[in-house]
Amino acid sequence: MLIMAIYRLGTFLPAPFVSYSNVKVCLDQQGEANLLTMMNMFSGGALLQLSVFALGIMPYITASIIVQLMRVVIPRFEELHKEGQTGQAKLTEYTRYLTIFLAILQASVMVTTANSLLFQLCTVDPIPNATPGKYLIAICTITAGTALVMWLGEQITERGIGNGMSLLIFTGIAASFPSMLVNVYQSDGGLSRLLIVLAMFLAITLVVVFVEQSQRRIPVQYAKRVIGRRTYGGTSTYIPIKINMANVIPVIFASSILALPQMIMQFGDQNAGWVQWLARNYVASSPWYLATYFLLIVFFAFFYTSITFNPEEIADNMKRYGGFVPGIRAGQPTADYLRYVINRINWVGALYLATIALIPQLVFNAMGIQSMSFGGTSIIILVGVGLQTVKDVDAQLQQRHYEGFLR
Repeated sequence: MLIMAIYRLGTFLPAPFVSYSNVKVCLDQQGEANLLTMMNMFSGGALLQLSVFALGIMPYITASIIVQLMRVVIPRFEELHKEGQTGQAKLTEYTRYLTIFLAILQASVMVTTANSLLFQLCTVDPIPNATPGKYLIAICTITAGTALVMWLGEQITERGIGNGMSLLIFTGIAASFPSMLVNVYQSDGGLSRLLIVLAMFLAITLVVVFVEQSQRRIPVQYAKRVIGRRTYGGTSTYIPIKINMANVIPVIFASSILALPQMIMQFGDQNAGWVQWLARNYVASSPWYLATYFLLIVFFAFFYTSITFNPEEIADNMKRYGGFVPGIRAGQPTADYLRYVINRINWVGALYLATIALIPQLVFNAMGIQSMSFGGTSIIILVGVGLQTVKDVDAQLQQRHYEGFLR
């Protein structure tokens, strides 16, 4: 709880030479929701305030995803993954180095474009009288803040309860929820719109809880083995497969891809036909945008699951320890069966994820509410982290012979 309080404190602590009053003026002039506002939500509002923790935990998440993807491209990474605890420690070290590199890169872009591209059409400069020296100090401070956030998250993981990185993301999103409700209440419609939004979020929460708790359990039987005078094996268990195995990664990937047209428009001739076409069709309220968003989420759900879930590795481990799926031969037939099951489940998970991500956007568009970054993705993260934290707390209680609160 103390680390979460420190994390929230850093959200409101401006980086050196940043005018907080000017930043507030620029925030009031922001346009539609995009990738930048989604990242700002993940950081608890720190990004667009140019605070010490402006980048939050996003560079670490990006680095973790890149290291996971590199296992497919670089054989050395796959070997480290299979080495157990020693290999995982090495991969974690690579992730930390990559986090610092990404933090330097993102902080440099964010600080140097603060007076131009970051806050478009802003009438004041967030960094008044900017000089290269001021830019350098601000970049170093924000990079150091990212390193501190990464260390704080690891301390929660090692010494606390649950995954520290997930809890910090949870903290940032939960902190932005009250301000979002205030914005809805202050819009045209007032209380009636607020009640509609709350009812929508409650319905989405119920669906997310149901789906995230659902599993496809593949039965596994282990053959009996006699070693000396003892008999080993002969037990029955199962492989739990979640419906949404990719979590919210496909939504983040899809949002990143759809942010490219908005970036390209800024560097093109504003009177050109292709720039105007992108401006009309790739905004959050456009059917083209929503359809592309839906298809990208489905694609990345299959893509990410194929990388993180390896049926051959699971089948080999089962065969090595004498396990088999009843009615399926061990080895390659088991891997083919697991792949078949995963592909069928992935369709349900991908469509669920895309639908949950789009419903709030459609509702907000119908109600005429703009600049709303809080949506289905946020609820999936909040509910998922909350459920996992409850399970972790209950496991700690059970270990200490206290009665848990999950009955």
